[in-house]
Amino acid sequence: MYDVAKIRADFPILSREVNGKPLVYLDNGASAQKPRVVIEAITQAYEMEYANVHRGLHHLSNLATEKYEGVRAIVARFLGAPDSEEIVFTSGTTEGINLVSYAWAAPRMQPGDEIVLSVLEHHANIVPWHFLRERQGVVLKWVEPEPDGTLDPEKVIAAIGPRTKLVAVTQMSNVTGTLVDVAAICRGAREKGVPVLVDGSQGAVHRPVSVAEIGCDFYAITGHKLYGPTGSGAIWIAKERMAEMRPFLGGGDMIRDVYRDAVTYNDPPMKFEAGTPGIVQQIGMGVALEYLMGLGMGNVAAHEADLRDYALSRFKGLNWLNLQGTAPGKGAIFSFTLEGAAHAHDISTVLDKKGVAVRAGTHCAMPLLEFYGVTATCRASFGLYNTRAEVDSLVEALELCHELFA
Repeated sequence: MYDVAKIRADFPILSREVNGKPLVYLDNGASAQKPRVVIEAITQAYEMEYANVHRGLHHLSNLATEKYEGVRAIVARFLGAPDSEEIVFTSGTTEGINLVSYAWAAPRMQPGDEIVLSVLEHHANIVPWHFLRERQGVVLKWVEPEPDGTLDPEKVIAAIGPRTKLVAVTQMSNVTGTLVDVAAICRGAREKGVPVLVDGSQGAVHRPVSVAEIGCDFYAITGHKLYGPTGSGAIWIAKERMAEMRPFLGGGDMIRDVYRDAVTYNDPPMKFEAGTPGIVQQIGMGVALEYLMGLGMGNVAAHEADLRDYALSRFKGLNWLNLQGTAPGKGAIFSFTLEGAAHAHDISTVLDKKGVAVRAGTHCAMPLLEFYGVTATCRASFGLYNTRAEVDSLVEALELCHELFA
């Protein structure tokens, strides 16, 4: 049984007040709160177990290395990956996608070669490809969603041409909560011999993931959205693609031997992990992923689907609330504006006075907001510890906004 009250007790911050009101934290799409087991693991690592990894032979270094390297297998299990050696540690999805851009895409793309993107993408899955457009003449081909935010896999597949070298697509929009059928996209792309990168920043947070079933070539996640620390993350890379990649960063750990006139590189995944890593951050992410797997991602998905449906039922009574993206089966992420002159920042400020934390702005997705004809929205993004009562608190705060700005 999914006991949300018990789960909430695992998150110390949820017991606090903001502006004299109980905290209603609905900014999970930006960064999720941390359960006590993660906080305790980080504290333990710094207080009693800290040392640099890989290069020491003393007890603390061996202990830190064992815990740090053990996270690779945890990530592989969480993502349904067949081999932990296919997991490269990063500081988050942004670094993971940049790694693919620099280490895999840049060496094999010529002027006129294409990358297919959707308008749903976060800037982290746009800007690295703009680098290739600016520097190497790569062409970005854009696929627009339907008005409700749905992304038709067939439209993505149809955009693949003779010069397409990569499809880069999100599994779930961070703005609308649209769930993309990335498995269908991967099947179509594979038939045309084109690799697919999946941005799993949101998708992996809200539902079970199996990269084997998806059939992608790259799948990136970020720890801080997965109830882990900032500065943690990973990217799964199929061994075939990993073998095609050159090193991105140079330094310690990613080498075997360094001479005055030559260098030999380490085997993957170490080949792509230069320098002292975020040791404690990755250990914390591993604990967070174990926590999620203990709850069961299917259970998390079912709980959040209930919150989504309840929120949509409450929103129906607010005829002055404009939702951006209402795709069937979407996640519990809602971007909205209010009729009238109220700016998203003003709405967010009023909600904060009621203890309700939401995000306001462009959500690092300016092409998508342009598609919807808005310059900014508010976003309420729900997580595994949110409740129906918090949906009610959001609606009450929105009704206050409507009274103030109507």
